[in-house]
Parts: sequence; C-alpha cells; structure tokens
Amino acid sequence: MAFRLVIAEKPSMAQTIAAALGIKGKQDGYIEGGGYLISWCVGHLVQLAEAAAYGEQYKKWSFESLPILPEEWQYAVDPDKGKQFKTLKELMHRADVSEVVNACDAGREGELIFRFVYEVAGCKKPMRRLWISSMEDGAIKAGFASLKDGQEYDALFASALCRAKADWLIGINATRLFSCLYGKTLNVGRVQTPTLKMLTDRDAAISHFQKEKYYHVRLDLSGAEAASGRISDKAEADALKGACEAGKAVCVSLTREKKTAAPPKLFDLTSLQRETNRIFGYTAKQTLDLAQSLYEKRLLTYPRTDSSFLTDDMGGTAAGIIALLCEKLPFMAGADFTPEIAKVLDSKKVSDHHAIIPTMELAKADPDALPESEKNILTLAGARLLFATAEPHIYEAVTAVFSCAGTDFTARGKTVLAEGWKELQRRYRATLKDKPEAEDGENEGVTLPELSEGQIFETVTASVSEHYTTPPKPYTEDSLLSAMENAGKEDMPEDTERQGLGTPATRAAMIEKLLSAGFVERKGKSLVPTKDGINLAVILPDMLKSPLLTAEWESRLTEIAKGSDDPQSFMQGIEDMTRELVKQYSHITEDGKKLFAPEKEAVGICPRCKSPVYEGKKNFYCSDRSCRFVMWKNDKFFESRRTVFSKKIAAALLKDGKAKVKGLYSERTGKTYDGTVLLCDTGEKYVNYRIEQRK
Repeated sequence: MAFRLVIAEKPSMAQTIAAALGIKGKQDGYIEGGGYLISWCVGHLVQLAEAAAYGEQYKKWSFESLPILPEEWQYAVDPDKGKQFKTLKELMHRADVSEVVNACDAGREGELIFRFVYEVAGCKKPMRRLWISSMEDGAIKAGFASLKDGQEYDALFASALCRAKADWLIGINATRLFSCLYGKTLNVGRVQTPTLKMLTDRDAAISHFQKEKYYHVRLDLSGAEAASGRISDKAEADALKGACEAGKAVCVSLTREKKTAAPPKLFDLTSLQRETNRIFGYTAKQTLDLAQSLYEKRLLTYPRTDSSFLTDDMGGTAAGIIALLCEKLPFMAGADFTPEIAKVLDSKKVSDHHAIIPTMELAKADPDALPESEKNILTLAGARLLFATAEPHIYEAVTAVFSCAGTDFTARGKTVLAEGWKELQRRYRATLKDKPEAEDGENEGVTLPELSEGQIFETVTASVSEHYTTPPKPYTEDSLLSAMENAGKEDMPEDTERQGLGTPATRAAMIEKLLSAGFVERKGKSLVPTKDGINLAVILPDMLKSPLLTAEWESRLTEIAKGSDDPQSFMQGIEDMTRELVKQYSHITEDGKKLFAPEKEAVGICPRCKSPVYEGKKNFYCSDRSCRFVMWKNDKFFESRRTVFSKKIAAALLKDGKAKVKGLYSERTGKTYDGTVLLCDTGEKYVNYRIEQRK
C-alpha cells in the first residue's frame, strides 16, 4: 500500500488535519491511516547554520573575520527538535511513501519551514502543496481535493530563502561589526533598526519640544459656540473679548454638507493588532499568538494576511457567518441589520490569504467557554465583519462663520442622518469593560441651533480660553504598527504591492526583539527607546536605518515570489552591501567606545564635596578627581577584624556615617562580636574608622 506523507507546521495542526480526514492511528511522531501518514515540523525545525559552522575563525567575534559571506550555505537541525527531524526523515525515505504534501502554513515562512526539512532530509519524492485559509473540516477536505504541484511554489520558496539569507548576512555581519567596535552586543537587523530609528526620532521630537501658550476668544451666540483663530498675545485676546461684548455678531456664512463615513474594512493582521492594542492593550505578539490559537481551533481564518477583503466566491460563506454572529453575539440582540456583503468581496485585492473573519465552526462553539483574551479577539473579528457589511454612517456637517469686531469666528456642528455601522459599533463598545480612547475626530461636532446667513446677534457673550501646544505622543504598538506599515510609502511607486517595514507576520517579532535586546522599553502603553537604543540609532549608518531600503527589499521579495525578479541579483546586492558596510566602519573614536559603557551606580555621596562615590576594584572613590576622598577595601581596620569591606557597609557609612557590622573579630579575645563602625573623616589623605563604644 502506498502512503501520502502530509507534513504540518505544528502537532495541533496535524491533529486537526487528521481529524478532518477521519484518521486516528496515533504513532510515535505521526498519525497513520487511510493511506495517509500525517506528521509535523514543530515550527522552524531546520534553520540556516550559525556563523561558527563556516570555520574556526568565526567561532569568536572579531573584526578581522568580517565580512562572513558563505559560498555554500549550510543548514542545522534545531538540537531540541532532533527526534522529530529523525522521524520525518525516516518517513520521507520509507519505500511505501509515494509523495510528500506540504501542509505547513500557506505563506512564505510556511514554505521555508517545509522546504528546509525536505532538502536537508535529502527527499526526492514528488511534492504537493495544501494551500488553505481556514482549518475547518470543509476547507481541509476541499484543499486535499485540489492539491497543487509543489513546484508551483518554487518562486515563493526562492523569496523566502532570499529573505532568510539576506537577514542572516545583514544581521550576522552588522551585529558582529558594531558589537566588536563598541564592546557591547548590539543586535542589528534590516527591519528592527529602521523601526528603532522611528522610535528615537519621536523621542527626540518629544524631548526637544517647547510648549507655547496661545488663546482663543469664544462667543456664545444663542447656544452656538464660535471660536477665533489662535492668538499668541493675552492682551490682544482680552482686547478682542472686550470689543466683541461691546458690539454685535453677524452670521456671514453658513454651509451644510452631507457626508458619508464608509464602514471600516475587514481586518488584516496589522489592523487587528492595532485595534486590539487600542481597545485591550494587547501587544502585537499577544494578538498574533491569540489569533493563531483561534486558527488552530478552527474558529478564525488564517491570521498572517495583508488582505482586507474576501474573494468573490465567498459571499455565501460570509452570509452564513454573519447569520451566526447575529445569533451568537449578545450586542446584536434587537439590532435592525441587513448586511451588504458585496462591499467586502474583491478577489483582485486578495493576495495569498483573504481577510481575517470567524469561521462556520462558530456554530458548534461557545465563545464564553474560551479564555477571555481569545473570546475578545474572536468577538472583535466578528464585530468587524458586521461593521464592514453594514450601511454607511451619514451625517450633515454644518459650518457657521460669524463676524464680530472685525474678526471671524467659526462654529462647527454635526447632525446624524443615519447611524449605519456606527450604531453597531456603539452597541459593541457598550459591552467593553474599559472604553477605548476616542479616535481622532470621532467626537467632533455638536448639534447647532437653527441659524441663517445674515442673522444678527445684538448681545454677545465672550470669553478667553487658554491653551498650550502639545508635543507629539509617544508611540504605542497601535501607532508604531501603523508607522511601520506606511514607512517609506511616499518614496515607493503607487503600484508597489508590499510597502513599509517587514510584513504583517513579522512586525510583532521585530518589536519584541527591540524590547528583549534592551533598546526599547514599555512604559504603560507607550514604547520608549532606552539610552542604548538612542545611542545605537546614532551610530548606525543611514542605509541600515532607512525604511525605504527595507521597503524596497520587501517589494523585491514580493516580485521574486511572483517569478518576476531574479533571486541571484537580489542576493548579489545584499553581499555587495555587506562588504561596503565592513569597509566603511573599520574603527571608532575613544569617546565612541564609551557610548555603551554601563552607567556606574553611585554607592553614595562624598562627605567632602557631595559628588557621587563609585565602587572600583580596590576602593570606593569620589568621582571628582580633585577631591582626595577614598575608602580602601583592604584598609587595615577591616582586615584586622577579618571583615570584608562590602558595598553595603560603604553605602551605610556614606549615608549615616556609621554601619552596623556582624561578626567583627577581636584580636584581644579571639572571639567575634557585632558592633557599629563609625566613619571618622578628618579631610586628610586617609579615612579613619572606629568602633562605637557601647553605653
């Protein structure tokens, strides 16, 4: 009997596929039955080998060994996953296995995970590709009914391989180069470094911001509040107030404009991550992990997507899911809702995977039984499908301009004509424990009284309000993801398919790398660069910090995946860039070497000059070189009492002039005792100590 070997990305996904195909024969490392062997990779089972694999000279980091440019790339099996690789290799080489099916995630990285295992295992058997966007039984069965020839995805693998090699070359060489130069491990990457630069630029803008005071004069005109433009001088504002109250106001212009706020688009991964960060405070990584978990539970479609539409043939599926959502989501009870499904269907705007929506498995599921965080994601994705297919929000915007004391004053109002999708949004938000901050412009406009052009207000009540200009806001994960998505967009051709820094699937990991490396820290919801992060952004060359560069890379990688760009040409450019980088940065100044020196922690304050006192190898010394204060660790006072002059004792002496010390040795009695050591500083070269006499 011939078997078809199916390789999934994770054990849970292998189990889901097996269940959909009715296969239950559990073995060690795989599932067998019905002509199938179903196994798994456990994520990145095989990866590009570390630099040390290319020679002894690369085991230690040194400038002399750079650049590292492998002629023949080597691969390494994750040592913690060796058993599963052995299982897969044995299965691939079984005589009764006729073909191998790649059932890893349907995307660039999924292709890479499978191909690395396939090639390192030395498999030559025919390859097939399972390409699905949902882990529902129906989707899995349909996928197996229409398996693709694996060679159709060679270009996608070439793109994934180029990405991996390019990141290796830049990451390994730049990290070793700047780490050797500056004497500290400095992680450098083509996506994380431009992202760090955006954070440091924003931090600098906040730090250098000088707030300025300004004023508005406001008129109360029978319930309509009209405001002047900015006035920088208080006396000028007060004078205008007085002039207005002494005169009259005339409505010189009244415009009414019917406006439409279209429903929001369906979620791609980045917009989902942004919204969950804004509403729930989830990090981008947390959102991706939660969405992936829901995908593996078959409740959510594939999350690593950059599409915000469904394919044209999904109208019936969408209608069925919407009907389920109206039944399952409590906030939809009693809602007057007729979906317009056509507005979310557009095959031309779907790349590898369609937008993120719940699946029909929702019919069998109880959302309340899910962990709260997963329920939040599923409900939000469902709510977005409802919003996106609802009617538009229609309102009338009213702008009234009044003339008073030779100055124009403006009042703006808004009258809702049809709530549309915002009614559903209001219902959804009412269910949230913590209400999200209003988006820009969300609460603008109030209802104005009836007004007419030429209307005169004989009595004018005026006031002066005081305001300050505000600095830019620190980045949150919401705003940073948006900035990463749009980075370099203005410099890219409009028809470029993939713009910005990284991909929806990699942006979360980049943010986490910056955090774990100590270049960025979280302060509440804000992401703020550390001192090391700021210094790193200063020292790195512009080519590594430019969002345009990595945006161009992603664009070229997309073209390689389509078969319209040359992988060799791309990699040659990366190698040339690596050589130039090492050539340009061969040495740094002495001051430069101190940039990443750890900040010394003061032990205390010098009793003589009030400068910080630091710990050295042999002493505790005053940081002011002109001050002679120093406490030696080998002072005979402590050595004779067989006591280590510790940092704790030094800190107490500097703070209180005395320190309680246990286990002091008495040369006279040969015994130990507890006592209080007093600091006796006469201002001379040496500091003296004595034991406090007991009373």
